Amino acid sequence: MSIIDTINTWLWGYLLIALLIGAALWFTVRSRGMQFRMAGEMLRLLAGSGKKAGDGKRDSHHNISSFQAFAVSIASRVGTGNLAGVATAIAVGGAGAVFWMWVIAVIGSASAFVESTLAQLFKTRGKNSFKGGPAYYIEKGLGKRWWGVIFAVLITLTFGFAFNSVQSNTIAMALEVSFGWNPLVVGIVVTVLTLMVIFGGIQRISRLSEIVVPLMAVAYLLLAVAVIIINHEVLPDVVSMIFREAFTGTAVLGGGIGGALMMGIKRGLFSNEAGEGSAPNVAATASVSHPVKQGLLQTLGVFTDTLLICSCTAFIILLSGKAYCGDNGIALTQSALEAEVGALGSAFVAIAVFFFAYTSIIANYYYGETNIQFITDKKWPVTAYRLLVGAMVMMGAITSLNIVWALADVFMGLMTLCNLAAIIMLGKYAMILLKDYTAQRKAGNDPTYHRTTIPEISTKTECWPE
Repeated sequence: MSIIDTINTWLWGYLLIALLIGAALWFTVRSRGMQFRMAGEMLRLLAGSGKKAGDGKRDSHHNISSFQAFAVSIASRVGTGNLAGVATAIAVGGAGAVFWMWVIAVIGSASAFVESTLAQLFKTRGKNSFKGGPAYYIEKGLGKRWWGVIFAVLITLTFGFAFNSVQSNTIAMALEVSFGWNPLVVGIVVTVLTLMVIFGGIQRISRLSEIVVPLMAVAYLLLAVAVIIINHEVLPDVVSMIFREAFTGTAVLGGGIGGALMMGIKRGLFSNEAGEGSAPNVAATASVSHPVKQGLLQTLGVFTDTLLICSCTAFIILLSGKAYCGDNGIALTQSALEAEVGALGSAFVAIAVFFFAYTSIIANYYYGETNIQFITDKKWPVTAYRLLVGAMVMMGAITSLNIVWALADVFMGLMTLCNLAAIIMLGKYAMILLKDYTAQRKAGNDPTYHRTTIPEISTKTECWPE
């Protein structure tokens, strides 16, 4: 733990915060604030995203709709980070951490747009669906396969192993707190359920995600709204506390602005994944007529994750008065909700976190699989990976909270560094695509991308028509 903490302090205290904010601000300026001015377009695309758009050479195998890809990425985003990660941020960094989570989501959504648009641009054809992501656009766009392999290894370790341990740990803790269930038994059940789905491929993953995630997210949002209405009189004080402690720290925890800033950005990135390089892997699987369409939908995913669901958890905890009671992680969220709506509140959180975290496990697994396929086309590494994912899910259920979160932070930091460097270098292509998309929309057309739009990379964008 001492070594892991030292690495995390260096990564998150000095390097990553500056790079994340710097890259996000740069892309926001270059795109003329696309996350603000194109919000209406994002909603319009979401409304029609259930249909599969033509790509010029589409066949029956490439059958992941834009909404299904969006749902899988949301399934990964909406999980432990929303319910347990927010609680950890508040418990360690104070109410001010919530403000910095909002900041990194708002500006970071521009980075999310760039990385997912690039993933669509440089995607390739797989056996059952399109494939793509940072490893692919690093190899094709930058011509650096070794760099792509490094990213592929890092994301496999981060999502397939470290993050999935966090997810199963949270499921086990939540069910133990609410129902007294043995973490070992919970771990076995979750592991079996995981293996049943991940041996079914991306189609099964996408179908599960598009059904379960929206239902649980809506139910959780409604519960949070009810808590806010019940406590509407103290809501202004809570909002004031969030902004005040963001710039002063909290006397209760004895921390300053640095603690709030670091925890807000760390837990915010864990939750919304903007700039991290994870969502592009599933964004690339969608059949769309223009890369920007999926880029805009993934931008909306960041808003959905942090500004809606993370904010719900934050207000539930802060309105309950339990923020600094000594609990941490999912136990704090359960304690806060129980204080507001009784024992049923804790039980609901346990059930919600099971579905959120379980679908995250499935989506996280897919990120690793597609990157292993980037490294090698042999089948046995994927089979071995599936079994190891099951083992890590089992291990996470019975391991301590501090260890799994600390390891997740290390691997998340390293893969984010790798991806940020790539999208900063390739971001110019996303800006060309955005300009092309906007021009076609102004002309009253449904935007369609052709390889000749960017001649210098036409031979590297195989999935688009001439």
